Amino acid sequence: MNENNYRNELERTGGVGKMVILLVGGGSALMNAVIDKLNKNGHRVYLLTGQKERKFSYSRVFEKYNFPYDSGSIKDILESVKPDVTVFTGAYDTNFTWESPRQDGVRYMAGLMNILSACSMMKKGRFLYFSSQEVFGAPYIDDIGEEEPVSPKGFRAMALAQGEETCSNYRRTQGTDTVILRFGHLYWVPQKGERGEDPCFRMCREALKTGKISANERRTFSMIYLNDAVEQIYRLICEEALKHACYHISSGEETGEMELAKMVREELGSGIEVVDSTVGAGSRLVLDGKRYEEEFGREIFNHYDTGVKKVAHFMKRHSASFILEEDAGGGLAVRAWNNTRRILRAMFPYIENLICFIPFFLLYNNAADSAFVARLDFYLLYVLLFAVVYGQRQAIFSGFLAVIGYIVGQMGVRSGFEVLIDYNTYVWMAQLFIVGLVVGYLRDRLQFVQSENRARVAYLQGQLRDIEEINDSNVRMKHNFESQVVNHKDSLGKIYEISSTLEQYGPEEVLFYAAQVLSKLMDCEDVAVYTVANGDYARLFSATSPEARKMGNSIKYTAMEEMYGELKEGRVYINRKMEEKMPMMASAVYAEDEMELILMLWGIPWERMTLGEANRLTIVGFLIQNAVVRANRYLEALRNRRYVEGTNVLDESAFTQLAKAFFDAREKGLTEYVLLEILTGDENYENVARTLGGAIRQTDYLGILKQGKLHALLSNTNKENIGGIQERFRSAGYECRVEEAVI
Repeated sequence: MNENNYRNELERTGGVGKMVILLVGGGSALMNAVIDKLNKNGHRVYLLTGQKERKFSYSRVFEKYNFPYDSGSIKDILESVKPDVTVFTGAYDTNFTWESPRQDGVRYMAGLMNILSACSMMKKGRFLYFSSQEVFGAPYIDDIGEEEPVSPKGFRAMALAQGEETCSNYRRTQGTDTVILRFGHLYWVPQKGERGEDPCFRMCREALKTGKISANERRTFSMIYLNDAVEQIYRLICEEALKHACYHISSGEETGEMELAKMVREELGSGIEVVDSTVGAGSRLVLDGKRYEEEFGREIFNHYDTGVKKVAHFMKRHSASFILEEDAGGGLAVRAWNNTRRILRAMFPYIENLICFIPFFLLYNNAADSAFVARLDFYLLYVLLFAVVYGQRQAIFSGFLAVIGYIVGQMGVRSGFEVLIDYNTYVWMAQLFIVGLVVGYLRDRLQFVQSENRARVAYLQGQLRDIEEINDSNVRMKHNFESQVVNHKDSLGKIYEISSTLEQYGPEEVLFYAAQVLSKLMDCEDVAVYTVANGDYARLFSATSPEARKMGNSIKYTAMEEMYGELKEGRVYINRKMEEKMPMMASAVYAEDEMELILMLWGIPWERMTLGEANRLTIVGFLIQNAVVRANRYLEALRNRRYVEGTNVLDESAFTQLAKAFFDAREKGLTEYVLLEILTGDENYENVARTLGGAIRQTDYLGILKQGKLHALLSNTNKENIGGIQERFRSAGYECRVEEAVI
């Protein structure tokens, strides 16, 4: 039945929703799972294997095409099949081993372009492209959405990202319905001897090989089990119209390397040791699957406790296919079996030698009287055979066996003494050993040269990969330096130019705009400035965003041991553990060996948390320190002129100026404050100030405003949390009310 007849038959019989699917890729667990799912639901499945030779086994399909992707017949295949959906397995295509990344990358893109071109000429059908989390090489703090720009590292990741870009271009320019599916660490139960790349497989194999599992406590990610991924793929295949061009296939369940290692150890049993290999900064790679969930709904059936258990149990049961005989193995039983296999493997050539000696011994003794083979030396042939196959060691062993067989055979017609004194015996033995040793030596030498060549090629390939990684790093650094030269954002002159703008502000305003200047210089939107109120606590003075305020208005900074330890030593704190409740970077400003300010940066991306950024923050902190110290000295010098004599109450001029500074800063979103009018009656300011001195905080101010009325300015406070302060004022005998007037 041809394809048109098949479609007509579906329409006649009411076969609604039955489609023709063309799968493109080599044999794998993913490919077989997709084929099974489509077959169970009655869809017709065609397969383009990408290889002329039949290298892989596949599940049952309606028709199989063994053509490479760059074949000129691809267009004819698509016109014949007329698929409703074409699925290119991309990142999981076993036709590409990526042992030679450059060559495989060229073949990969050439094949994809050829298939996409043929699909675009049909003007119908959907094209699904399988990508993976590899296109995101950098760590991310938040879950990665579909709109996040890719950041590939390495040739394989670059090829996958280029494939995504090619699909997007065809969608944009040719109108092809291309859809990108990115899988977040897809894992499954491997076939015997299969090599996987997912974290679960790597940990299981490492445990079986060495008895240890290395895990980085700072590395987190999410994984999705094959069956759950196939369910999501099937929904995207069957949907008539998709709203988006890219979907993340993710479980949304975050786990860490250390947690996964413990799950693997629990399943593999005793004898497995989890080794903490935590180094460097934190790394997080979790794909956000909310777009798929909102559009189709999502239900995960295989959580980590079941999925990891399946993988570990299978690999433990079939460990012989996943590890080599020289591997240490996991538990005691596995190690004993490996040692036994190693001994048997070493003894096998000798056992084989003994077994083969028997027919040669019989031939030599029984054919000696034959006219046809009398001149044929079977023992010499026997020694040559094992010298060629196994080398010098087996040549010597087979030579000794041949000598023993010769002597035993001769003793049947002569006495043992006569055999031993016959010089022909020793000539024959010398001939036997010389030929055997020479041939064995040549064989061993040839094997050694080949092994050396293979090792040299492997070494050079490793060096090439290292050079490629170094080149990628150099290119990124080059782009960063180019950006710095063009923008001058990191030059000392530019830093000083921006920081010097603090001098245009009044002494009361410097701290407010220090946050703004710091935000601009560090290219960070979330900046907070805390003033040290006493030996243990710091009070929020200004912040540039709600995110920067999330630690609260008052913090006990000495309790933050790691950050406080760095600041106390005059160093910049860098949040390398990516602790959510801590700033990404922080620095302290000192005046005469006393900590006055703490500068906190929250919105710094992980790749910028470097020594260079720390040095820049240090320089900016010194420049801000100069402006702050200068302002404080100015205010201290005018102290007697700014306060009502004998009190801590600011006079009307000074307090008005201070209140206006707070008002302007609040309008720009840098701070919050509440202005309270204190109803003092006829009592003088000195008595009121003395009474209220213990009721206000160190960062609050008392002052005269508007026709001699006493006011309190409560910094970094809003109307919702002033109840406690008002109650303290009442307890001291004074009523107060919120001042609504604009300064």
